[in-house]
Amino acid sequence: MMIPVRCFTCGNVVAEHWEEFEERAREGDEDPGEVLDDLGVNRHCCRRMMVSHRNLVDVVSPYQ
Repeated sequence: MMIPVRCFTCGNVVAEHWEEFEERAREGDEDPGEVLDDLGVNRHCCRRMMVSHRNLVDVVSPYQ
């Protein structure tokens, strides 16, 4: 789950691509830039949000 759902700068929805990006790029199998190109995330601000995002939901709320 990615929070926030939208890019802070332009307002595009970026959360819909988060799970696939995390699977492919965070595990080190592929270059994050190439993954974002494949997903169609072209704007610099949206790419920055995807690359710099940290999942804190599990840390903040460990009791589900």
